[in-house]
Amino acid sequence: MKLRKWIAIALAILIAALAGAGVHFRPDRSIRVATGYVAHNICSKTFVSGFDPQTVFAEVSDRAGIRRLRHVLRFTLDQSAHTVDASTLGLFRSRAAFHDGFGCVDQHGAQQPYLLKSDVEALKGKTLPALPEIAGPAVVEPSDPSLKAALDHAFEEPTVPPFRRTKAVVVVHDGKVIAERYASGIGVDTPLLGFSMTKSVVNALIGILTQQGLVTPSMPAPIPEWRGAGDPRREIEVEHLMRMTSGLDLDETNSGFDPSSRMFLQDDTAAYAVNTKMIAPIGTRWAYSSPTTQILARIIRDAVGGPEQTLAFAWRELFNPLGMRSVTLEFDGSGTLQGSTYMLASARDWAKFGLLYLNDGVVGGKRILHPDWVDFCAAATLHTDYAAGFWTNRSEHPNAKGRVRLGIPRDAFFASGDLGQRIFIIPSQRLVVVRLGDSVDPTGDIRGAARLVKEVIAAMQP
Repeated sequence: MKLRKWIAIALAILIAALAGAGVHFRPDRSIRVATGYVAHNICSKTFVSGFDPQTVFAEVSDRAGIRRLRHVLRFTLDQSAHTVDASTLGLFRSRAAFHDGFGCVDQHGAQQPYLLKSDVEALKGKTLPALPEIAGPAVVEPSDPSLKAALDHAFEEPTVPPFRRTKAVVVVHDGKVIAERYASGIGVDTPLLGFSMTKSVVNALIGILTQQGLVTPSMPAPIPEWRGAGDPRREIEVEHLMRMTSGLDLDETNSGFDPSSRMFLQDDTAAYAVNTKMIAPIGTRWAYSSPTTQILARIIRDAVGGPEQTLAFAWRELFNPLGMRSVTLEFDGSGTLQGSTYMLASARDWAKFGLLYLNDGVVGGKRILHPDWVDFCAAATLHTDYAAGFWTNRSEHPNAKGRVRLGIPRDAFFASGDLGQRIFIIPSQRLVVVRLGDSVDPTGDIRGAARLVKEVIAAMQP
């Protein structure tokens, strides 16, 4: 009897603990993060990129964290309504809706998300870009056998998972495309999702605002919620947000339970981010954080006057001068740029963006980014290999040293996004290398990307 009694007590304690954990961790929210990710990616890649939704679903559900749910994941796509719903056997349903020119936006509940009232085609402008054209309309086939071999290797697939799924490679030397290749169904104008490479675009927009005297990295972040007397967050500077050293409770682990994941369950992602507490002294601790970039996106929105003004600003000051014609910027349900994750552009457009940094922020003789901006943004943060909106080899961190050993030069820095999206900027070689794909390798196939860069550099040697 005593044994049964103790077993019953132990079971009661276990059930109570599990119930308490459920209240704290909210597994339902974690699953909604997953179904939201699936819905949004299928929406963007189907309606913006033009991919087959079943293929996208197969690739998206192979991602770490989503993979464990793939046997119960379901999606429905409504071509007439331009919506995608994802669920786990009909439960924890999430929806993303496509709006022409603005990509996809998540819908949370009955409230309709904010839809920008902009004419995107008009914003693209009719004037010639300041950046000289990097290639003609046809795909640039490499003339050098070594360059061709480098592309062959970049598109090779292993016989067993994890698969690399390279979608596009563009190599630009001295401002001209010298080699490029695309997967089946993808062309020079196909918009491809950059994921966290969008953070580097936010860096550029902040740099333009700095050049125009509207924002500076050293100024206290202009966040009204932090202005209260005695609020330690009022000391957070724009640079702390750029370098992810704000000390805010916004660490990103992609577990579905972390603050970064929960942000995507909100219509107003930036409001969620700014209303978090501090967990470390400012500037002393680095932690990767998409919500930190969302705060920067709100700073951009407020500095230029609103959602429509944000889009106009990006086209007028950045995309048009660079001749980036295949860009889609996505916004959250409140009208704030999804600056942490969701910009789509062709591989050539991503390469043109890289040229802005290769050319020290100058386009066609006009300075777009503040002087010293590029070196400032490529300099390592604390003891990490993260810089400010970019990752960098200009660091003593083991990851940076490892990339140098793999063949990526010491002066290189790069935009990086989930599943192996990368723009390598290598000033010493006058080189930009773009690789886009859906690599589920935990490193985003950094070894394959490094091999590409190493072989391209070797092919250019006399």
